[in-house]
Amino acid sequence: MARRGPGGPASLAPCAAALLLALGVEAALAPPEICQECPGSVQNVSEVARYCKQTPALMLHARCCLNQKGTILGLDLQNCSLKDPGPHFPQALTAVIIDLQANPLKENLTDTFRGFTQLQTLVLPRDVKCPGGIKAWDNVTDGKENRTCLGQRNLCNDTRDPALCPENGSCAPNGPGLLQCVCADGFHGYKCMRQGSFPLPMFSGILGSATLAVSAALWGTQRRKAKAS
Repeated sequence: MARRGPGGPASLAPCAAALLLALGVEAALAPPEICQECPGSVQNVSEVARYCKQTPALMLHARCCLNQKGTILGLDLQNCSLKDPGPHFPQALTAVIIDLQANPLKENLTDTFRGFTQLQTLVLPRDVKCPGGIKAWDNVTDGKENRTCLGQRNLCNDTRDPALCPENGSCAPNGPGLLQCVCADGFHGYKCMRQGSFPLPMFSGILGSATLAVSAALWGTQRRKAKAS
């Protein structure tokens, strides 16, 4: 039997396995789309870069600061000619710091930051107000060309309106200046008045039956039309 040389198939197998592993790791670490919303990378003088470098476990990738799991903790989209942060912006819900300065942003951004409960530092163009207003932040500072919103406040601690949430619900933050009512365990539905878990199997069965009936009716109608023609 002929012996395989050093460049034979057997010697290539480990190299192929290593290449596949490297490609798999690269795919697993592929950043979310929002990190590539505009070209370039985070500049060293950026507040996002400074935040990211404070923790060795964090890394800069494109326009994002990511942890080892690929979760976004910082996002720098400054000077990207953005009128709004774009459809991929909710991917940054976990961000602690976001920089949007030097963009022609629309003025009212409250709904844009719905769900951004972890956000503690937000840098905006000088003429754009902090989402939620001054009361939604511990401190608002104005620079020459930017405005910085610092320390998102939990407004649930400030409101004493008993009608805000139902008896079986509790107040929870939902982004700068935004609140939501969360039903207590065992309650759901309108004003959290229904007790017990949501009947998902029954709901799915009803929805499936209705969909099947409509599909059958449409199929029958189309078949009759085909025969008639």
